[in-house]
Amino acid sequence: MTGTPGPAWEPAEPFVVQVDQGTLDDLHERLARTRLAPDLDNEDWSYGVNGAYLAELVHSWRTEFDWRAQERRINELSHYRTVIDGIPIHFVHERGKGPDPTPIILTHGWPWTFWDFHDVIGPLTDPVAYGGSAEDSFDVIVPSLPGFGFSTPLRRTGMTIWDVADVWKTLMVDVLGYPRFAAHGGDYGVMVTAQLGHKYPEHLLGLHFAPRPLPLHAFNTDRPWADLFANAIPSGVGDRATFVEYERRKVGHVVAHVLDPQTLAHALHDSPAGLAAWLLERRRSWSDCGGDVESAFSRDDLLTSFTIYWASDSFVSTARLYHENAKIGWQPSHDRTPVVGVPTAVTVFEKDLPPGASMAWMEEYFDLRQVTSSPTGGHFAAAEEPDVVVRDIRSFLGGAHRGS
Repeated sequence: MTGTPGPAWEPAEPFVVQVDQGTLDDLHERLARTRLAPDLDNEDWSYGVNGAYLAELVHSWRTEFDWRAQERRINELSHYRTVIDGIPIHFVHERGKGPDPTPIILTHGWPWTFWDFHDVIGPLTDPVAYGGSAEDSFDVIVPSLPGFGFSTPLRRTGMTIWDVADVWKTLMVDVLGYPRFAAHGGDYGVMVTAQLGHKYPEHLLGLHFAPRPLPLHAFNTDRPWADLFANAIPSGVGDRATFVEYERRKVGHVVAHVLDPQTLAHALHDSPAGLAAWLLERRRSWSDCGGDVESAFSRDDLLTSFTIYWASDSFVSTARLYHENAKIGWQPSHDRTPVVGVPTAVTVFEKDLPPGASMAWMEEYFDLRQVTSSPTGGHFAAAEEPDVVVRDIRSFLGGAHRGS
């Protein structure tokens, strides 16, 4: 008796990040013709992105930012591409320098890119160079989500965040030859990582989440823009007024991405300034920056992220992911408890939590072995506080600690 055949896949081939010069020239021409909206009484960003700051950022993007220099930084890493079940997948694959590196896949979210992990790759692959122990080295794999960045074009509908776990299992086990591996995720990456642990526990050494996990059913609601956080924090939150203020910073994009992603995409694929504004709003609102977004992310890193979205023509497929998640929902692969039965560690970034939220639900949902907290850093955990993320991944998954 034969089993169901797995997804078709192609061997990974080396890949060089190189944006066509015509794309960059067109970007600069569009930036030069930017027509920003009038902006009144918005110094505190209460109406949305401040026009004066956006104008400054657009000017810098056009006249000062050096994409080719950033491209050289990016290409210092080892990049590859494969095709899995017809989906192009770009990924970084850096080998560990220790005696027995632990393979680990790091999964980003929206509006992240793979580049948000660049500050953790070196410490994880070469811990000795960063004050750690050689036995805590990792083989680090950082893919771009399907339809994000250089994992494009995504020429199909119906791809959900939980389907990505199937692609990652094929990437790790079949394409790269790691029968067992560890996984870390942030934002959408926490749901990919949790689904790996739920559906493929036999392949997982352990899981790590930051800034916090979400249950896999978080999108199983007909009003995700209103119910997402209540659904995602089963233990509830504190007073309503404080929670509503928190929610206003967190869910504005969900309405557009779930209901009208294509309409929004027509605007943002035509205007790089508009794209920058939409992505910038989340970077500022979700990070621990105190209103100064460049205290959390360098201007070069902000503009690198925006350029990746622009040059890869990927905004529409990144936004449609929300629509697909809400439309299709999560279906469990089993009814065992815990739902995710793989040894799990969590680094809770306190400033990313809804006010008054309890994370006690994690104790029954995961095979929870380690919980730590960080009082600094926001939603973009690995980019904002890479040392915290590296420390906790090492302590749980490095060397002899794997999944203990």
